[in-house]
Amino acid sequence: MSGNKFSEDDMMFEGSRLWRNARLATLKESMPGLGIVENGAILSRDGGIVFAGSESDMPEIGNAETIDLEGRWVTPGLVDCHTHIVHGGNRAREFEMRLEGASYEEIARAGGGIVSSVNATRALSVNDLIAAALPRLDTLLAEGVTTIEVKSGYGLSIESELKMLQAARALEDARPVRVVTSYLAAHATPVEYKGRNCDYITDVVLPGLEQAHEKGLVDAVDGFCEGIAFSLAEIARVFDLAKSLGIPVKLHAEQLSNLGGAKLAASYGALSADHLEYLDEDGVKAMADAGTVAVLLPGAFYAIHEKQKPPVEALREAGVPIAIATDCNPGTSPLTSMLLTMNMAATLFGLTVEECIAGATREGARALGLLSRTGTLEAGKLADFAIWDVESPAELVYRIGFNPLHARIFKGESFDR
Repeated sequence: MSGNKFSEDDMMFEGSRLWRNARLATLKESMPGLGIVENGAILSRDGGIVFAGSESDMPEIGNAETIDLEGRWVTPGLVDCHTHIVHGGNRAREFEMRLEGASYEEIARAGGGIVSSVNATRALSVNDLIAAALPRLDTLLAEGVTTIEVKSGYGLSIESELKMLQAARALEDARPVRVVTSYLAAHATPVEYKGRNCDYITDVVLPGLEQAHEKGLVDAVDGFCEGIAFSLAEIARVFDLAKSLGIPVKLHAEQLSNLGGAKLAASYGALSADHLEYLDEDGVKAMADAGTVAVLLPGAFYAIHEKQKPPVEALREAGVPIAIATDCNPGTSPLTSMLLTMNMAATLFGLTVEECIAGATREGARALGLLSRTGTLEAGKLADFAIWDVESPAELVYRIGFNPLHARIFKGESFDR
């Protein structure tokens, strides 16, 4: 079976579901814009899509359960491709400090920032971390998210990093959602290794990655390349090990300055480079050549009062795919709304409605290496989609603080709001 082609024998059995009388924003790359299909239908079987298109093209469906969507809009399930939702504690005090004029870098150098979340995270058990993350996850699911990436990076010891990844994996058992894990031990240097980044990488980051890989806990490897974090050479050591283990990489890059992190990531064929406020032309070109996705994080830009915007026009002109994500974390983006993320991406970064919706679905899936499985509505992909009570897809980007989700479909099963 390829595309939307199928035989009647494929359809004629119990357990199929048909959603009809729908308006589809398929996000198919073979179609212009949002890939809109009026008078559309989606047929699922065994958790996958076997047909997505116009009702006029649909054959007899046999015993499929039929749901009339009464003209509602359907998009692929939302993909939050950059989060830190597993962590202990919060950093509300740092929020106050920023209001009083302190910069993110000043807070970090004063002992705040990422390191301040470490003690709270280390103190929690795996079950405690799961319990702390679930309210944040539930809020995202209630807005139509079907796939979420979850990073480690607040343990900064082998034991605690593995504990975070175990909690992230367990979220998939606790809720109907797809979880992709990223190993982010190269996020910050813990107090016990202050001034000894190389020793920390040798003693913790590299052996921790090997253990995480052996335990099947890691889907990708991430790092933070910045003056207050790790240098190009230090990140390269981590990426070299990831490459030897066959694990894809991604990178927090060019958020506060331009160190050339995106170019480094692209040289390793990175899935994505994220933040990118200070990305230069060389970095854009390298990402375009490598097919590396630009993940823009307007929540962090907003929360830390950044002034320099990512070079959106340069990314467009170079054909770099653009995804957006919440960057949900305790310090610099305490955001648990992909709908608000879409609005922020439009109002703060100037993305179009089409770019925002694609960035929250198709391009988010691409940034996780999952585009062959999810992110668009087409035959052969998983039946992950969101049904909306809106008059047009633009409402998903336009409204602020309003959730029009009618139902969330994950692997062909419906979860009403």
